[in-house]
Amino acid sequence: MVRLTLDLIAKNSNFKPRKEETTLQYLKKITHINFSDRNIDAIDDLSLCKNLSVLYLYDNHISQITNLNFAINLTHLYLQNNCISCIENLSSLKKLEKLYLGGNYIAVVEGLEGLEGLRELHVESQRLPLGEKLLFDPRSLQSLAKCLSILNISNNNIDDIKDLEILENLNQLIAVDNQLLHVKDLEFLLSKLMKLWKMDLKGNPVCLKPKYRDRLILVSKSLDCLDGKEIKNMERQFLINWKASKDAKKISKKRNSKKEDDSISYISTFEAMHHIVPVYYPQVGKPKLVFLSDAQRYIANENAPPESSQDNNPKIIEETRNLSEGI
Repeated sequence: MVRLTLDLIAKNSNFKPRKEETTLQYLKKITHINFSDRNIDAIDDLSLCKNLSVLYLYDNHISQITNLNFAINLTHLYLQNNCISCIENLSSLKKLEKLYLGGNYIAVVEGLEGLEGLRELHVESQRLPLGEKLLFDPRSLQSLAKCLSILNISNNNIDDIKDLEILENLNQLIAVDNQLLHVKDLEFLLSKLMKLWKMDLKGNPVCLKPKYRDRLILVSKSLDCLDGKEIKNMERQFLINWKASKDAKKISKKRNSKKEDDSISYISTFEAMHHIVPVYYPQVGKPKLVFLSDAQRYIANENAPPESSQDNNPKIIEETRNLSEGI
């Protein structure tokens, strides 16, 4: 294995100082170092390279992030496809804008406190133990809340991203090939991320849910691209009109249902007030409705309702009296 040292940098074939420059002078002003895929397993003291702004160390065997505290001017750090298991020792990199850590062994997104200029974070495809998923330290998310604009968390067995709601300036979220399942969780997240214009969730189970795309488009006015497919104004307007029509029908149905309930309630109250019961008249043989309140009045006066001459029959009055007493 190989350690990245100043001597190794000086011997690099790309090292071309001017004739009047010494190696020391060149190293002091160097801005880009590229030692990708060079079997590097550790970073030595590079503090002489104070103007370093871009460091390429991807496709190596680095297991720890060390000796970068000097790089106060570093803006881009490429460490993907190494053997890193912990994000650490980055707090001094105040100017860091892009951090690439995909393809490592990182289980928790942490150690990013103080990186208030970080705009892009790439932690896709971590080589995690079977059944484990990538987690997020709330302290790091809080630190990145106002600065992070691009986040790549693809292929990390993630089943919940609601915690990302704090990233208020996020405008691109790439989370393909995870285990996201619930449309409601995504609707909640989109309602919080008001600046998000691109989201890619291909390969998640949630993409197979009915109306998945329609629901996400409706909840987010800023979203312009979903799963690699552009959201056109015509598509969004159609869905808005469709939802408005659907909501109007629901309101109308609810009002009609309320009217029916009120009508049923009125009839029940009417029946309760007047004590409506069926009475069978022997000579007619058909049921007729009698108000017990009226029947009792007739019984008290020993008079029958003046509907017909047959209704004045004393037997009917007696039957009505018996019915009333039975109730």
